[in-house]
Amino acid sequence: MSSMGSTIFVLGAAGQLGAALLADPPVPSVEVKPLTSADIDIADASSVADALSGLRSGDVVLNCAAYTDVDGAESDSARAYAVNRDGPGNLARATRASGAWLITISTDYVFSGAAAAEQAPRRDTPYQPDDVSGPPETVYGASKLAGERLALESDPTATVVRTAWVYTGGPTSRDFVGTMRRLEAERDTLSVVDDQTGSPTYAVDLAAGLWELVGRGPVEGTSGAVLHATNAGSVTWYTVAREVFAEVGADPDRVHPCTTADFPRPAPRPAYSVLSGDSWASAGLTPLRDWRMALHAAVTLDHAAVD
Repeated sequence: MSSMGSTIFVLGAAGQLGAALLADPPVPSVEVKPLTSADIDIADASSVADALSGLRSGDVVLNCAAYTDVDGAESDSARAYAVNRDGPGNLARATRASGAWLITISTDYVFSGAAAAEQAPRRDTPYQPDDVSGPPETVYGASKLAGERLALESDPTATVVRTAWVYTGGPTSRDFVGTMRRLEAERDTLSVVDDQTGSPTYAVDLAAGLWELVGRGPVEGTSGAVLHATNAGSVTWYTVAREVFAEVGADPDRVHPCTTADFPRPAPRPAYSVLSGDSWASAGLTPLRDWRMALHAAVTLDHAAVD
């Protein structure tokens, strides 16, 4: 963990990852300060300066704030770039000036992922951090990639952590797992795309990994690095949906496969966006568990809380 008396600023504290981080804070000797969008607008340099005016060497800025509406970004690119590109840049300038450490969260959408299922050949090898796949095919992905680059240019000690398909899984959550749980109770059958492959990531597991990263500190392998952190394994949304049904005691065969073309969206979805965990392990960090184990824990723990 960071030195005694340091402060960890968790930005995006009201989001699913921010909430997971705050639910399992580190040792008491370290102060954790949550900041929501009401406290700081990372797209505004003045707001960043005001909210982080007390930033000191040894502090950590853990940035979970982002414009995450993938479809909305296609028609609101100015705001998407302001938050996803300019925001990390503003934070990085603040951390470099103070000697604090910036950890900023990014996404699998920075890779093109061969979005069109009919494209050939289709990728089937997990992405390494330095892989180049061509420009992102969405405004969201392009803005996040620009934010990564600006953060590292502005503060070479910053760390970028890419993740994917993050969920909490509660029955009222708006993520994929929560949505599948609600739809299971509302519909006899459900069609889910079976031509998009990725790695579902339980927010609780990702939060634990990030706290381990904070504890390791900005050392060789973490400082100035781009790391990938997802639950292990790869799967399609269709298979995830079947697993959710099974976990809640429903018949998985009620879930039917379909294609991306059956559900056109404003922003194209990657056909393949699996992130390799090699960089995470090479940095001396504990690999996140298999996605099936994580999903089981998410649903089981939620049942326990409800019961």
